[in-house]
Amino acid sequence: MERTYVMLKPDAVRRKLTGRIIDRIEAKGYRVVELKIMTLEKEILREHYAHVANEPFYPAMEGYMTSGPVWAMIVEGENVIQGVRILMGATKFENAVPGTIRGDFASSTTENLIHGSDSPENAEIEIKRFFG
Repeated sequence: MERTYVMLKPDAVRRKLTGRIIDRIEAKGYRVVELKIMTLEKEILREHYAHVANEPFYPAMEGYMTSGPVWAMIVEGENVIQGVRILMGATKFENAVPGTIRGDFASSTTENLIHGSDSPENAEIEIKRFFG
C-alpha cells in the first residue's frame, strides 16, 4: 500500500472546501489515515519549499501559507501518489482542467488549494516533516 502526503492549504480551509476535496480523494478509493490541523511556521515552510525559497515569488507564497491553518494528511492507496496528483490538476491554475480540484476551485497559481507529494521518496520525507 502506497502512502503520500497531502496538504489542504489556507485558501481551501478559508473557503470551506476541505470536505469537498477530501470527498474527491475518498471517492477515488484512497483512505485518509492521519489528519491534523496546523498553522505552519516559517522554518518548516522554508524547509518544505527549499527548492523555490530563493525565488522572487517566495515571500508572497510564505505569507499566504502562514495566513491560516492547513490540513496535513497521510493518504494511502494503490498508486496514490500519481492518483492524487491527477486529482489535484496542474499547479498553474490556468492550466488545470475542469474536473480536477484546481481546475474546479483554484483562484490563482499561488492560492491553488492543495499540495501532494510528487514521488515516493518525497512522500516519505514530507510525512516525516509534518508528522514526525
